[in-house]
Amino acid sequence: MEIINKMTLKVKKLIKNYSDKQIFNELDLSIIEEKINCVLGISGIGKTTLLNALSGLIPIDGGDISEFKDKTFSYVFQEPRLLKWKTVLGNVMFVLKDLFAKKEAERISISYLKMVGLDGYLNYYPEKISGGMQQRVSIARAFAYPSDILIMDEPFKSLDFKLKKNLIESFIDLWNKDKRTVIFVTHDIDEAVYTGDVIIILEETMPVKVKKEICIDIAQNKRLSGSATIKDLKMKILKSLY
Repeated sequence: MEIINKMTLKVKKLIKNYSDKQIFNELDLSIIEEKINCVLGISGIGKTTLLNALSGLIPIDGGDISEFKDKTFSYVFQEPRLLKWKTVLGNVMFVLKDLFAKKEAERISISYLKMVGLDGYLNYYPEKISGGMQQRVSIARAFAYPSDILIMDEPFKSLDFKLKKNLIESFIDLWNKDKRTVIFVTHDIDEAVYTGDVIIILEETMPVKVKKEICIDIAQNKRLSGSATIKDLKMKILKSLY
């Protein structure tokens, strides 16, 4: 299906090199605003490099990514990256300290932690909660920060299916309450199918190009069922990826 009536952010002719390795050579792609854009590709193909380039963390060697220049970003990484000396509440408030007065930062932080089911753990330190709960704190923190674009860099990697499913459900629930532009990179087809409004499939060789784009018109909360439609979609993506 076509996702219409949405603005897009364009990556035009992006070039990025590392020493003698060319990662991107005139890469073109579009990011649809207020949608979950899933970038799917094999490990080591340059997905994190793309995120770092778009968010301005690394320089590029050519091309035009100016439409991302004035955007603000928040992040969910593979590891929660919580400050161990701060509580659950303190970790979320930390990213808001320069933006809001303390009381307002506290109110915002509590509201997002409540959305991910952690309002009963506000005063716990990271070492006292499970890894899955730590990642939920990370997700709440990313949403609490008033960003234009939320970057997700393989946040569910190496998790067992049950924990991954629970975290994806927490993320989707939160996104449905606070829809913003998401760029979510993964090498996992299941994660792409469960989350993405649009799946951008990358070539498996460098320099990387976009092989295919697939738009999904099935609500995310209906994709975990393992229906025939979802199985067919996974097979279609698998054939495109390899």
